[in-house]
Amino acid sequence: MSANFVRFGPILLLALWAAACTSDSEKSPEHAPTPMGHTYVSTDVEGVPIPGGGPLTLTFAADRISAAAGCNSYSGAVALDDHKLKVSTLAGTLMACAGDRAGTDEWLTNLLNSSPGWQLDDTQLTLHGAHSTVHLLDKKVAQPDKPLTGTTWIVTETITPDARTRSQTIDEVKPTLTIAPDGAVSGSGGCNRLTGSATITGADVTFQVASTRMMCPPEVMEVETAVLEALDGKTTATIDADTLTLRNDKGNGLALRAE
Repeated sequence: MSANFVRFGPILLLALWAAACTSDSEKSPEHAPTPMGHTYVSTDVEGVPIPGGGPLTLTFAADRISAAAGCNSYSGAVALDDHKLKVSTLAGTLMACAGDRAGTDEWLTNLLNSSPGWQLDDTQLTLHGAHSTVHLLDKKVAQPDKPLTGTTWIVTETITPDARTRSQTIDEVKPTLTIAPDGAVSGSGGCNRLTGSATITGADVTFQVASTRMMCPPEVMEVETAVLEALDGKTTATIDADTLTLRNDKGNGLALRAE
């Protein structure tokens, strides 16, 4: 009775070894998905709620985190090791927030500084903090991009080559911009009515805008001047969910949100 032997050549052995290594690599924690490269918006909070209702928005990019929950915005370096969210050198804006939003910044910084645990399930991110568990959804799923045309956009910030400015005056006068599907432009600079046209080519929008001539208080006219300087000639439009950013070739621009 003879025995049958199977011979494995060098090439087959090498292929089996590579497949085993690939399988081990796929299971390695180093290759597990993380929130990096995505923005998330809170959908539910267990425990201590967000003052003012939020939502909490977290953006992860280039080993940094940006966060806001209804008042000031914060950013800093972030590490995601061992499923713990650890921030450092956290810095924020200095806008005063009254009413229900007065405690928002404290809630947010307490959450981030507590090294919350994080869990990612496809498009859903969960943070387990000391006093709150926050459920978030990928922003692209929670808030699909609004269309550029047919949407009424409200100015929230003015942009110059050196700075972005958000002010109480901007919030009060609420400059608006609407581009109709045929390119007709309408809106308000905060004082005067805006009319004109826009030519859209991909992400490029070229404006020709005029305004009425009524005079308003100096701080309102300053906002309107910034709006008109931004809507001057060729601009680049970027939409992220319900936020539109316009920048022209001179470095002037606007940040707007959908009504």
